[in-house]
Amino acid sequence: MTTLDEVSGPGRLAEPDEGITAEELQLAARNHAMPLEALRYDVTPLGLHYLLIHYDIPDISPDTFRLEIDGRVGRPLSLDLAELRQRPRITQRVTLECAGNGRALLTPRPVSQPWLVEAVGTAEWTGCSLADLLRDAGPVDGAVEVVFTGADHGVERGVEQDYQRGLPLAEALRADAVLAYEMNGGPLPPQHGYPLRLVIPGWYGMAHVKWLRQITVVDTPFTGFQNDVAYRYRQEAGEYGDPVTRMRPRALVRPPGFPDFMSRVRVQPAGPVRITGRAWSGEAPVTRVEVTVDGGTTWADATLGVDTTAPWVWRSWTFDWAATPGRYVLGARATDASGQQQPVDQPWNRGGFANNLVQRVEVVVPDQST
Repeated sequence: MTTLDEVSGPGRLAEPDEGITAEELQLAARNHAMPLEALRYDVTPLGLHYLLIHYDIPDISPDTFRLEIDGRVGRPLSLDLAELRQRPRITQRVTLECAGNGRALLTPRPVSQPWLVEAVGTAEWTGCSLADLLRDAGPVDGAVEVVFTGADHGVERGVEQDYQRGLPLAEALRADAVLAYEMNGGPLPPQHGYPLRLVIPGWYGMAHVKWLRQITVVDTPFTGFQNDVAYRYRQEAGEYGDPVTRMRPRALVRPPGFPDFMSRVRVQPAGPVRITGRAWSGEAPVTRVEVTVDGGTTWADATLGVDTTAPWVWRSWTFDWAATPGRYVLGARATDASGQQQPVDQPWNRGGFANNLVQRVEVVVPDQST
């Protein structure tokens, strides 16, 4: 008999000469990244926002859906969609990035969803306040964490499970945490968590539980798979590691010019070029973006756009470049108010998490004089 361990297997690293596997391609076909030209938008259009689905998209009827709030609370709650919609509406613009963004660029490569640098997007999420609901339920003395359970169900590394994540109670009680039923002004799409999902600004995407059906307040740290096994920084296979939490600083370049179809190398006519992009961090506001056109040998400051949104929302930047004939490697690095700066060497770990290594954009400027 085939066991679940044989189906899922432990997380592993690719062999030195091993290409992308059929399983990784299967994941890449189900999920999708944001095209980098979409960096032009303050709010990512619905179909361009990155997407990661761990298991299947659940089939949930809005007529029978209920959100249960239980555990270490004084007043357990059970609410349908109409009751959630009757509560005061809040809207938050939030930049959301997958924790595995950049994984496929690591050496050795962790075998999983093979993201490059585009697993990101910014949306406006509308719903009700998580903190208000929790206060209505009344966490009792000793409550320390809140567990969020989705309706999606599957197997990872031999463990059959509903998708669950725990957050510290203080994070769940933040005024900006949303139980969202709308995205960019319209109904929440099935693939993004319909009919209800958690949005917790600043955290990597694994914390934003989709298809949310249950919220449980607990008095001990949550040790479920997604907290205690999957999303941890490890250098060695047997290491417990540190938890993956907030987004590390990252800047992305909106590639200039036009692309070669297969390689995506850019062709940029000579002359003045305004390079643009976005930068964000889940730890603190972005305070500086630097740009390189020579692969990181030299750096120059970009001009930051006006910061009129919350600190967890990406910030625009611009850099004026006098492009002359030749081959170039463009990149940008962000620094946030906590002092964190993007690295020029890969921050390797076995899960391939938070690889905010500086992006490389190859550009050819043709010599038109010949």
